[in-house]
Amino acid sequence: MQKIIVSWFFDMFYTEGDWVMKAFWNSLFIAFFLMPCGINLPSPFFIVSMGFGMAIVLKDRKKFVFEPALLLFPLYFILMCIGLIYSENLHSGMDLVQRSLSLLLFPIIFMFVKEDAATVRRLFDFLLAGLLVSFCINFFSATLSFVSHILENTAGMGIFPIFDLAMDEWHRFYLGSALSKSVNPNYISIYILLVLSYYLKDKLVSRDRLAIVMILFLYIFLLASIAAYLILVLMAILLIFDMADKQKKYTSFVIFILGATVFLNNPRVSGFYELLRGIRQNANQEVMILGKAKVLSWDASIKLIGEAPILGYGTGDANDTLFKKYNELGYSFNSENRYNAHNQFFQTYLQIGILGFAILFGIFLLLALRLKNSRHEFSVFLILFISLLVESMLVRFNGIVFFSIVVPLLLKKRSILGGRVIRNTEKVIPLKP
Repeated sequence: MQKIIVSWFFDMFYTEGDWVMKAFWNSLFIAFFLMPCGINLPSPFFIVSMGFGMAIVLKDRKKFVFEPALLLFPLYFILMCIGLIYSENLHSGMDLVQRSLSLLLFPIIFMFVKEDAATVRRLFDFLLAGLLVSFCINFFSATLSFVSHILENTAGMGIFPIFDLAMDEWHRFYLGSALSKSVNPNYISIYILLVLSYYLKDKLVSRDRLAIVMILFLYIFLLASIAAYLILVLMAILLIFDMADKQKKYTSFVIFILGATVFLNNPRVSGFYELLRGIRQNANQEVMILGKAKVLSWDASIKLIGEAPILGYGTGDANDTLFKKYNELGYSFNSENRYNAHNQFFQTYLQIGILGFAILFGIFLLLALRLKNSRHEFSVFLILFISLLVESMLVRFNGIVFFSIVVPLLLKKRSILGGRVIRNTEKVIPLKP
């Protein structure tokens, strides 16, 4: 069994073409595997992949295939560089521009690199493997902390006090950032949803596939991301309406209602509505959890956009201006934690103004048009679009690189979804006997 697993692992890597092409794809594979495991772990492999990708560009210049939609990413990067001109905090701006270099390089690289179904499937497979490893590590670590906490606080007590304490305290160790300490739970949730969209395209015909899907659903439940729950609801509705058999549709709808009830009773989610009702009550900022701080970030961002609707505040000054606005509005919790806009469209508008916002929105408009052909494909669009509505994804290196790889691949005329990956059913990575 061990030999089979080792053989399967090595079969996953890219073996076609010359060593430069192998190094490019295999670096990406390893980076995708490490993304759910640690915020800094995949960064060296993404950088190595960019280096080998540019070597491919210089070596195979005749293989260039022009993709107009991909030019929006370099244009966005150029605007960020221009935004440095009217930034006072050049250090912060330069750091962000350096982290965003993949927005310039990867879209250009993918005009020279021809990916196939098997190669892109491996990206999803490595991401899935990373998610499973991440779940095991996080769950094991949380369990150790939980058991230690129970033993320390129930010494000499009977079984019932131990059980009561466990029922009252479990959510402090297994939900949200308490479970996923090394990577933001919202990022992990995005990865899970993308993998689920891949695995739910076909029937769950094997026990292994069913077990994987169940683990992913458990993981996303424990991560307690409001945005992920919303996306999951929309995906489920799209899948149900896509069913032709009415009996299966009604059965699926009942299962959906039961599942939604379970998810909405998550301890970190059930109080979200009450928090929104008291959004203007800023006296007790310290007890804010979940989405209230984000809503305050959006409120401050909208006010700032109204004050500088054309150019924004500069690539390096957007966050500093936002922190000052928090103090002005009395949003002390956001100011103390130095929260960004928590919405990439607002974040972009604050950085580089209306033109940058238009480019980012244009990317997603083209993506929606490209992925409108089926509900499966459109669910992928929803995952990415809603994720950017609730997170400033293009401020962290891993978020930037992930965006600059996945979205350009989706926008290419030979899309990784258009009948090649999501709807591809042929066996491309067989196990050795």
